[in-house]
Amino acid sequence: MKQHKFIDVQHAEMRFDTRKGSFHALADVSLAVEEGEFITLIGHSGCGKSTLLNLIAGLTTATQGVLICNGREIAGPSPERGVVFQNHSLLPWLTCFENVHLAVERVFGARESTAQLRARTAAALALVGLTAAAAKRPNEISGGMKQRVGIARALSMEPKVLLMDEPFGALDALTRAHLQDELLRIVAQTGSTVVMVTHDVDEAVLLSDRVVMMTNGPAATIGDIMQVRLARPRDRVALATDPLYMEYRTRVLEFLYHRQARPERAAA
Repeated sequence: MKQHKFIDVQHAEMRFDTRKGSFHALADVSLAVEEGEFITLIGHSGCGKSTLLNLIAGLTTATQGVLICNGREIAGPSPERGVVFQNHSLLPWLTCFENVHLAVERVFGARESTAQLRARTAAALALVGLTAAAAKRPNEISGGMKQRVGIARALSMEPKVLLMDEPFGALDALTRAHLQDELLRIVAQTGSTVVMVTHDVDEAVLLSDRVVMMTNGPAATIGDIMQVRLARPRDRVALATDPLYMEYRTRVLEFLYHRQARPERAAA
């Protein structure tokens, strides 16, 4: 059963001090995310998507407003909020197993045996289909596999929320599609609450329960939220000709390229 307002962002503002003065990144952002919901944040570059994700992760603190996760105010990073970045951030001198085990040990090391920690690590790698690559180092595997190790590392901590900042943005189209399908499978299996930043309209519609569309910065805010009422599990091939899918896709495109057109585009 879903829990109301598992993540609750209340009137969040974010300003950064720069050499040129204060930069107003986010203005009056309010967003409620239910437990088990998959949310994507989409918008033009510089619209504050990653800034909002970092606030939810606790990596930065809002200038104003309150952010709550699972009934507690977000005051810093926590294992209950696992983060997957566009850069996999793996330690090159460690194997895939060791990279994941490092996170497992930090979270569960004080209360579980060595065997239990290793079992957790192995289970996380199995979840993303990388058991056979456990002994390989990052330079011995593909870019897509590195991202899967990053996802395994985040999932190994059993987070209540999975936060993803364009995790597939640097990958080729086929690898990206494969990992999107893998992510759909993993989320269905784990029931994770997911907030994901993306620039890709098709990715947003395929994965999401709701698409949160951000206005252009500075002082970016939420411009529109679209409910995606497509049955799960989702088949990308079947959806390619689905009228409802095309309707959702068109709505996001219209927001991005008409309502939120860049000044230089609008002047053209």
